[in-house]
Amino acid sequence: MAAKTSPRTSTSPKTSPRWLDDEERATWLAFVFGTRLFWEEVERDLQRDANLPYGYYEIMVMLSETPGRTLRMSDLAQATQSSRSRLSHAVARLEEQGWVRREECPTDRRGANAVLTDEGFAALAAAAPKHVESVRRHLFDQLSPAQVDQLRDICDTLLGHLLPMVGARGDRRAQVFEEARASSA
Repeated sequence: MAAKTSPRTSTSPKTSPRWLDDEERATWLAFVFGTRLFWEEVERDLQRDANLPYGYYEIMVMLSETPGRTLRMSDLAQATQSSRSRLSHAVARLEEQGWVRREECPTDRRGANAVLTDEGFAALAAAAPKHVESVRRHLFDQLSPAQVDQLRDICDTLLGHLLPMVGARGDRRAQVFEEARASSA
C-alpha cells in the first residue's frame, strides 16, 4: 500500500519518492481492494460451482488452448505465473483427479509435459459456463458499456507498459497474452 503522507526523511529531492496525492491514493486503494475482492468472489464461485480452485482452472484452460492440449511444465509455470514447485503440486492434484497427466518431453529428457486428458477437458467444459457467468456478474454487469471500454483502454495501456518489460526478461507471458489476444480477435 502507498503511504498517505510522506515520512519525514532527509533524502534529497533527486531520490525522494513521488508520493501519491489524495486522489491517487484513493484510486490506488480502490484498485487494490476492488481487484482483490473481485478475485475472491470469482474464486469462491468456482470452488462452489465446480469444486475447483481458480489456479487449477487456469492450468486447464492454458492446456486446452494449446495444440494437443500439451505444454512443457516450465512453459505452463511461466504462463500461469506459478513457481515450478507450485505448478508441480497443482498438476499432481489434477493428476489425482484424472484431469491432467505428465509425459516425458520428447525433445528434452529432463523436461516433462503436462497434458489435459479428455476427462479434464470435460471437467473444464462443465465448469466454464458458471465461471463465465461469475465473471459477467461480478465485472461486466457492474459496468456501463462506456466503463467497459474505459477498462479495456486502461488495461491495454498498462499492458503496453508492462508486457515489453516482461518480454525483455525472457518471460513467455507476453507471448502467451499476445497469442490469446490474437485468437480472440
